[in-house]
Amino acid sequence: MSEQLPPFAELLARCTTSAVHLETRDEYATGVEDQDLKAWRAGELAGLDDRSSWWGWFHDGVADAVARGVTVQRARVVSLPATEYIRFEHACTPWNLAAGEDVRWLPRDQALGLLLPAHDYWLFDGELVRWHHFAGDGTHLRDELDERPVSADRAGHAFAAVWDRAVPHAEFVLD
Repeated sequence: MSEQLPPFAELLARCTTSAVHLETRDEYATGVEDQDLKAWRAGELAGLDDRSSWWGWFHDGVADAVARGVTVQRARVVSLPATEYIRFEHACTPWNLAAGEDVRWLPRDQALGLLLPAHDYWLFDGELVRWHHFAGDGTHLRDELDERPVSADRAGHAFAAVWDRAVPHAEFVLD
């Protein structure tokens, strides 16, 4: 496992084929999203047409990767009824789509029988895993790089299993 952690943007910029992200938590406490979460709660979340309000380094990185031919996919395993945070994520997902990311949703009760890792992660080019460590309240603690082929293989299989069952964002309704 690597000790030194390159920034996410650098890892995405190095990708040549794929970057996939598996999310399995119902709550995240990320300070970087606080402003958008407050705006969403107030019914004032920026629309896609107000790109200067929401487009940032992450969206630049995804758009650049997609333009290079990299497939960028995100799968979210969620409990229903959805938490407030998942409803917020669902409302913001068009931003991810606009950058070129493909996003699917899998209700947790439809994930029965799948062997999923204990941590969310990004898998770059099917070879490098960036594991995300969170506290119970959703606070991000740290990330860890894992270059072991067995970890990448398992992460890739877990993602593919979720992806195959998941519903594309445009078809996924939170009720």
